Parts: sequence; structure tokens; C-alpha cells
Amino acid sequence: MGKSSKDKRDAYYRLAKEQGWRARSAFKLLQLDEEFDLFSNVTRVVDLCAAPGSWSQVLSRVLIKGEKFGRSAWQDRDARVRQQMLGVFPEAFTPEQREAIERETSSSSPTSTSASSTSETAAGAATTTTTTNPDVKIVSIDLQPISPLAGITTLRADITHPATVPLLLSALDPSYDASSSAENTQAAQHPVDLVLSDGAPDVTGLHDLDIYVQSQLLFAALNLALCVLRPGGKFVAKIFRGRNVDVLYAQLKIFFEKVIVAKPRSSRASSVEAFIVCLNFRPPAGFRASLEEPLGVGRRLDRMVRERELQLPIVAEATMQSARGTWDCSVASTRTASHGGGITEVEVYDEMVESDKDNGARWIAPFIACGDLSAFDSDASYQLPEDYVSLDPVQPPIAPPYKRALELRAGLSKPSR
Repeated sequence: MGKSSKDKRDAYYRLAKEQGWRARSAFKLLQLDEEFDLFSNVTRVVDLCAAPGSWSQVLSRVLIKGEKFGRSAWQDRDARVRQQMLGVFPEAFTPEQREAIERETSSSSPTSTSASSTSETAAGAATTTTTTNPDVKIVSIDLQPISPLAGITTLRADITHPATVPLLLSALDPSYDASSSAENTQAAQHPVDLVLSDGAPDVTGLHDLDIYVQSQLLFAALNLALCVLRPGGKFVAKIFRGRNVDVLYAQLKIFFEKVIVAKPRSSRASSVEAFIVCLNFRPPAGFRASLEEPLGVGRRLDRMVRERELQLPIVAEATMQSARGTWDCSVASTRTASHGGGITEVEVYDEMVESDKDNGARWIAPFIACGDLSAFDSDASYQLPEDYVSLDPVQPPIAPPYKRALELRAGLSKPSR
């Protein structure tokens, strides 16, 4: 099986090499942003579990270099030319935009423009602006080394260690005093607008074990995000959907106004992965985040979920997916008893035993499929042109975990003298 076979079976793997992305996962973030507008009014971003750096590469090209992808990058060139020729809305075009229109019309014909529009939409072609935003601060964290990216600060650190938060805040704000108190750490001078986490463990094939390990990785990312996010901030992380994943949604709903599950089109349908999109960060009153007392350990988070559930009225059990999500609450059973004189007594009781009380603290999050229908199908194979030449990956791993195993295998294969 050659490289061209993988290019044929995975369209996004091929497009990632053609468009200069380090990994195919870059399209997942682009499709999530296209649906939820994640990068709007965002200047400070933290990318957790960032290696090899494809999501950080998207942040660099979108937020720092000003490139546009997908739906926001599409332009009706014919309509722009007609407006310019007819003098419609002349104030809508700057001199630089008029020069760009003239260059486009002189270098391309309407026939070639219409023929390439479909492929540009499917491939996520970009339009670039010459302006850069110097106020954007992006920090990428991973235990594995990351090749440098323009405008990205990389940290090789453990997201579960308490010492990582001061390092992160110092990278975002060089004037930050790491010796300050914990209260000043949480209320930093420049809090973070968006926290991303695309980390996942090496799957074993045992789905229950993989889902558990992934949920612990998500809790580690959430604990760090709670320490640095500003009120109203956003949190996006990879999850593995399992039988009791709605309990995890309920725990996230404590801190965010909206909790949505999204499946990008570039994510294989056969994969259990999805992405949890949490919008409008609003911590509970009196809550103080700390990596020394992380969530997901002990009964602290479960107690907060039950307290929040008691504050919500129980109306009925949801039978269809709600666009805004709903709490999973079962309707209480009733028992009727007839008495003389035409009086009927109705007794409401709860059939759940005490051990099942925790199962009611669940949040049914809405599920959204991201990505345009004209985009490539990640599970389909596509024919390649006859003159197609397979490209090498943009950035091979610097120090992959399997490097030592390959060296040992190569040593064993050498003939002994």
C-alpha cells in the first residue's frame, strides 16, 4: 500500500498536505469555527495538547495573519465586478480592494472562476489579508515538542501540574508576577478568551477504557481552563461519546451557559470522537478554580451538579432533542386510591432507589453536524488524477513516542557479524 493509496482513501489527509497543514485535524477546527464563530472577538487563546501543531497553525493563520477559510473566504467575484462596473455601492470598496478586483479579473476568466468555485469550497481555500494583529497572544502546551510557528508561544509542560498555570500566565503577560497569590492567579491582568484541547489517548480498542481515559484528559483540560478563562469565554475539547457521556455534559453545564456536541464533517463517522463546544463561561458564585484541588476527583463536582438540578423546575421528560439542551429528569409516578363519596386521592412517589439518585443529574446536549455538505466525505474514497504526485507531510513529528521502538526494531533487523 503506497502513499497514493492513503491519499485516495482520506481526502482530508491529501488536502492537508496540499494546503500546508501539519495534520488533517486542522479542518475539524475550521469547520467548528464555521459553525460557532469561535474566533470572533478573540485575542488570547490557549491550545492544549497541541502537538503536532495543526490547531495552533489554524490560530496563527486566522488570528495573526488574517487569513479566511471556508464560507467566510468565499467571494462572488462576478458580482463584485458587476457592482464596480455599474457603480453600485462605490463606497463599499477601498482603493486596495479595487486593485485586487482588477488583478483578479485580469488574471482569471469567468469560465475558470465558476469551474473552480466548487473545488475551492470543498477544499477550504483561503483568502489572505496583508494586515496582522499584534495584540493576539497564542500559547500552545504539550508534553511533546512542537516545531515553531509564527506568533505562537510553545510550552512543553504538563497540563495537570499546578506549576503550569503560572507559566501559562507569564507567557501571555510577561509582566505577570508568578509569586502572587492564588486569587491574583485566577484573576490575571489579561484572561484568556478561548481554550482548545484536541488531545486524545492512544486508543486500546477497549472502548470503555478509552472513553474513561479520554474523560480524565478532558477534566485536566477543563481544570486548567477554569483557572485562566475570562467570564464569557469559550472552551472546546475532544470527547469520546459513550453510554454515560450525558453526565459529563451536566458537569460542564455548571460552568457554561451553552454546552453543545459537534461532529465535524472531516471527522470520520466510524469514530466515536466528537467535540464539546462550551460557550459563555460563567463560574458559580464563590467558586475558585485550582489545579491543586481539581474537578473530577472525589464528590465535589457531583455535589455541584445535584445542587444545580434542585434549582431547576421539573416539568416533563424530554422525548425529542432540544435545540438548547435539557435536563434529563424522569416524571414521577403516580398512585391513585378511590374513596367513598367520589373522592380520588392521587399520591406522587419516586420509584428510584437511593443508589440511583445520581443518575438523574444528566444534561442532554444538542448534537450538531458541522461542515458544508459540499465538502469531502471523510469516510469515502476519491479518484486521483493520472498525473497526481503524492506529497510528503508538511511537518513530520520531532520526537514521536514510537521513535525508540523504531530504533530498537532497526537494531534487531541488522545482521550480526
